[in-house]
Amino acid sequence: MIVVTALSIGVLYVLLNSLIRDPDTRRRFNAIVVAGAGAAYLSGGGLGLWEFAFTIVATCCAYRGLRSWTFIGIAWLLHTAWDVAHHLSGDPIVPFAEHSSLGCAICDPVIALWCLAGGPSVGELRARFSRRDPAADHLPA
Repeated sequence: MIVVTALSIGVLYVLLNSLIRDPDTRRRFNAIVVAGAGAAYLSGGGLGLWEFAFTIVATCCAYRGLRSWTFIGIAWLLHTAWDVAHHLSGDPIVPFAEHSSLGCAICDPVIALWCLAGGPSVGELRARFSRRDPAADHLPA
């Protein structure tokens, strides 16, 4: 159930963010969100000084993400790795939700893939998924 929920949250995040019409605003907004996500583990401090090192790296990626979807995607993938580290160390992002870091580790790559694809809008997503492959019409049955 955690997998389905986490994937659904990732898809919902993508769909809601893809409604932001202006591509530059959409990119900048996502850079800010991933910067916040990068600092999410600071309060727990479960991995000691490494928490600060990770936050610095994530913040640098988020800053570069103000102008580049690729860096936002990289920041989400880094956050995924940090989620896995926290899950394996038994120090979840939400202290009272044992599998919260695992859920984030499943959700975050969905967001990262959308970012690495350039953070397309709803219309662009619809166009990408509704295109028919002309070669498919000529395949033998």
